[in-house]
Amino acid sequence: MDSGATTSLRDSLPVGETTALVTVVVPSLNHGRYLADALGSITAQAVGTEIIVMDGGSTDDSLTVIERWRSRLAYWQSGPDGGQAAAINDGIRRGTAPYVTWLNSDDMLKPGGLRTLIDALEQNPTAPAAYGKVDNLTEDGRGSVWVQPFSERALATRCIVSQPGALIRRSAWEAVGGVDPGLFLAMDYDLWWRLYRRFGPLVHVPQVTAVNRAHHGTKTRNNRTAHYAEAIAVVRRHHGRVPLKWWLAQPYAVWWKALVAKVGA
Repeated sequence: MDSGATTSLRDSLPVGETTALVTVVVPSLNHGRYLADALGSITAQAVGTEIIVMDGGSTDDSLTVIERWRSRLAYWQSGPDGGQAAAINDGIRRGTAPYVTWLNSDDMLKPGGLRTLIDALEQNPTAPAAYGKVDNLTEDGRGSVWVQPFSERALATRCIVSQPGALIRRSAWEAVGGVDPGLFLAMDYDLWWRLYRRFGPLVHVPQVTAVNRAHHGTKTRNNRTAHYAEAIAVVRRHHGRVPLKWWLAQPYAVWWKALVAKVGA
């Protein structure tokens, strides 16, 4: 199998569409058991998409899944890369659509999610990005990711934007240089800050636009201390100070949750 194979852009568009509105990059590594669900949720959207899969060199059945979906992909590759952020940046550079996002291979879009976000951006032409509510799918059931209307004060106390449910203007993405390849865990949090500082508030919509899948293999679950430290550094860099909430919440957000995850593993 040629890991650098590509297909035409038209192959990734729903019947009747002639132009892609959204570039969706799917970074993935050994998530073959989830990848088909992610790709299926993108192709089910009622807007034209160009899907770009950036696989980091999976050794599970990911390439078999990619081969099955090959005719719907604008581009895909599999092999060592510079990390998730670098792969996302590279994938979005390969696209042409006016709106961009990435969908981790263990997450999914809700039906109509992209259309809802596009409508929000068209109604708010100065906003750099829009984001909706996000369901949280766990081994124990379904809940909700914490998402709330945008304000700097709220963003300074926690990441109030859930990345799977967000959509960004390509022009804004390119203006800020995409995600920071030097970040491993808080790249999305840093991106929201940079978009806000450059263009103003992001638009929040009350509809559920995506599903976040929480499982034992996620980076944030297995690197809680590093994730918290990286997020605090992002807040300090963009907000100028770290609100007290971060220090008060640390025992629960890092140590207690890590202990619960370890016991439940």
